[in-house]
Parts: sequence; C-alpha cells; structure tokens
Amino acid sequence: MSKKRFFIVIALLFVFMPACENPFAPGLKNAVNNTMLIVTDQHTPEDVLINFKYAYNFKDSLVYADLLDSSFLFISKNFLTDPPTDLTWGRDVDIKTTVGLFHHFQTLNLIWEGTVYSRFIDSEHKLKEIKKVFSLTIDGGKEIPTIKGEALFVFKKKPLSGSDTTGIWRIVRWEDLSSF
Repeated sequence: MSKKRFFIVIALLFVFMPACENPFAPGLKNAVNNTMLIVTDQHTPEDVLINFKYAYNFKDSLVYADLLDSSFLFISKNFLTDPPTDLTWGRDVDIKTTVGLFHHFQTLNLIWEGTVYSRFIDSEHKLKEIKKVFSLTIDGGKEIPTIKGEALFVFKKKPLSGSDTTGIWRIVRWEDLSSF
C-alpha cells in the first residue's frame, strides 16, 4: 500500500470513528428524545431505580455500588428466626452480599411492578421516599419461586461539587418489606 493510500485510510478512520459505538458498553439515557437506552445519569430518584434494575438484571456490581450513598443502610427481617428478627447492614456489607448474589445465580430478573407512593420528605427536596412493588425471578424460577414484595427506598440528592447544584441521587436507605 502506498503512503498516499495509507494516509487516506487513516483519515477516513478518524472521520468515521466518532460515529462508532462500543456494543459492550452500556448506553446512557438520551435526554433529547427522553428515551432510555440503559444506564441513566441519576439526576432523579427514578433514574437511580432504572440503574438499580439494570445492575440486578445484568449483574453489574460497579453500577450497583454507584447507587449507594456512603451512609447507606439496608433493613430487612430474618424469617429464619422465631419470631423474625431485624437484619441491618451498611454499604460495604450490602455490596459484598449483592456481589455474592450476582456470582451465585445464573440469571436475575428484577421487574418494578409499580409505585405505591413517591414523596419528598424534606422541605429542600433533597430527600425522597419511594415505595415500590417488585418481582425478582432467580434462574428462571426453576428452583426458587419468584419473589414478590415491596421495597421502601430513601434517596438523597448529592451535589457534584460546591458550585454544581444539579447533583446526583443515591440510595441512603433500602427497607425490604417482603414477607416470605
């Protein structure tokens, strides 16, 4: 190949390269058309729930870890004790537990069935509570029946920097209200 052809090929690569997309990278929310591709920018609590579903369904621990605030608290009931006792843990234990869940099962299918309520719980609109109905099917429901329940989430808006007030939202509390 001559030098002239080589430079033409290189020039064409630079022209067409920006139009290429990585098929292995998750998409972002398209704000122009208001259509969701996959992963959002977490500018609303609802965006966080979209990313939560994505993290579970694609078993993506990096996306999952970015959902949780440093002060995160998980609350549930241990139904293996009589009477049931409270289970509570923080962010690090939750990430470790969720990563174990992601590795142990072949498939997870989380579906948000609906919203029971959604409300701000402070006057500055930086804390929002959302109660969701969900179903979680593990490995196609072959050995474990589909888990249906409710979850109560509290989200906190965090500024990206002192001068940026757009901020992102993260989960500060997740209370699993399911009863098995």
